[in-house]
Amino acid sequence: MTVKVKKPKPLNSARIKNFFDTLSSYIVPESELNWSTPLDLVIAVVLSAQCTDKAVNKATPGLWKHCRTAEDYLNFGEDRIRNSIRSIGLYKNKAKSIIGICQLIKEKFNNVVPDNREDLQSMPGIGRKTANVVLNVLYDQPALAVDTHIFRVANRVGLADAKTPEATEKILLKKIPGAHLKPAHHYLILHGRYTCKARKPLCTDCRVFDFCNYPYKSDYVS
Repeated sequence: MTVKVKKPKPLNSARIKNFFDTLSSYIVPESELNWSTPLDLVIAVVLSAQCTDKAVNKATPGLWKHCRTAEDYLNFGEDRIRNSIRSIGLYKNKAKSIIGICQLIKEKFNNVVPDNREDLQSMPGIGRKTANVVLNVLYDQPALAVDTHIFRVANRVGLADAKTPEATEKILLKKIPGAHLKPAHHYLILHGRYTCKARKPLCTDCRVFDFCNYPYKSDYVS
């Protein structure tokens, strides 16, 4: 017989710190996307929209044999980019975005990936989430890209109670302890990807089980 927690209590600041201390003890806060240059990262993150990192990592090596700079992409052309990333979802739109991004990086940003949200989001295919990934991973800024994993984990365990990713982001930025603010992006994504899964969370193996306020977590303990 399982027991459900009827009224989950909010995590206080001490428990939030312990929650992230525990995640940091076993999760390496690194992106699972393969990349070597700032432009590689931008392209990989754009390709990862509605697609897995594994699928992106399979597609990019072939593309990067030909394209190492913004000018390379422009010379390679949209058609060949599209053919190189056919295995990626929404590949036609993403190929078009890549051309637009590379035009702006070359012509407006002097071949440098911008280090601020306004300029990043001025480029095609780059919204708030993608910009936050670039700011966090490339420029070490405490930005949170609230994807489906972070949104689910934050609202499930009791870190947030919000209806949208942006609202969740604002809450988390206020609650996450300063020492964990930069790597928290990866802690939450990787915890959600491998442990706190959407359909069948691995509660039995969860190292932050005691801090979680998910009202049905006992259903998933074997």
